[in-house]
Amino acid sequence: MNAAEDNLAGTTRKPSLPVSEGLRGYLKRYKRERTLPVTYERLRDFQEVVPLTDREGQPTLWDTVIYRYDEMGELYEGLKRIYALLKVDGDFSVVQHLYVDRVDYCSFGNSTPFRVRVVNAYNDNQDYFYVKQADASRIYGLELEHLLSPNRLNYLTHGHTLVEEHIAGIPGDVFIKKWMQYPELRPVRVAKELVKFNERCFVRLLGDMRAYNFVFVITPDFEAAQVRIRAMDFDQQSYNGRKNFYLPQFFKENAPLVHYCNKHLHAQTALQYQREEQTLIVQRAELARARLGSLLVEMSADQLAPIAKVHTLRASLAEHFQRDEYLSCESMGALVRQNLVTLRDVIAQHNPGSLNFENRA
Repeated sequence: MNAAEDNLAGTTRKPSLPVSEGLRGYLKRYKRERTLPVTYERLRDFQEVVPLTDREGQPTLWDTVIYRYDEMGELYEGLKRIYALLKVDGDFSVVQHLYVDRVDYCSFGNSTPFRVRVVNAYNDNQDYFYVKQADASRIYGLELEHLLSPNRLNYLTHGHTLVEEHIAGIPGDVFIKKWMQYPELRPVRVAKELVKFNERCFVRLLGDMRAYNFVFVITPDFEAAQVRIRAMDFDQQSYNGRKNFYLPQFFKENAPLVHYCNKHLHAQTALQYQREEQTLIVQRAELARARLGSLLVEMSADQLAPIAKVHTLRASLAEHFQRDEYLSCESMGALVRQNLVTLRDVIAQHNPGSLNFENRA
């Protein structure tokens, strides 16, 4: 992996993009669009805020919000029903023993989310979900993650409201500070996953993957632990015009990880892991061909970024891959589709007949 660093900090705030009728139809077809008893706007009608601190008593980016006493019962019951929709397709009978413990609000970032804490009354186990403003590019990011990554995501939409499940893991910035030298983690496994994560982001054009926008999931294994990196912020799906914005390796916040990777991974091994992930992406695309095709049709029709950004990015990708086909792309969705076609051709070139992926998007 290239260890070069590019300071990409100076980015303008991305506007929230409305959900088009085409995308709404896609969401309804695949049961993402559901009638929800509580909306984002309803949650904004809070009366008080109390700063939320972490276990060490340090301030966080979150505030706990308090609603009027006479409406909290109905509001929290509605939030519990949303949790049932998210987890058990609305079967409210199996979540009667759960209760909403608190609602937190974060004014930082594009989505200004609410975080709902749900607790099991029998064993005090807690879970979370998020209520945000529906943003088209973020929804495309969630759906592409669901279809093209090794991870599956539960989320729901309703009008201008987006509900997402909590993605558990160790935040990347915390992992760098406290976990990177953990003796149970084999350095080569961390480096391998960084290569794979870098490739996934680049292919599907998920940007702004600084350390605090992804998490590490650590799974104990019979020989050391396995590691997976998961994106947890999808606000910057296919918006920026700079190629390096879609490569996590170039953010200065990720520099310790990149140096760590270069130290423990031979260049030829890195290429092997990159090719492994490329092959898996193409196979996932083949398995989800009809659904992915429908998604890319709507994504190509939506203006997710100013056309100047599209043209800047397509020129960079055409140069990077040495393929003029990029130069005819007029949308971010078309660029994602071309990335998948390019990947398919690369895999087929090195393994003739091994894959039968047709681009029907």
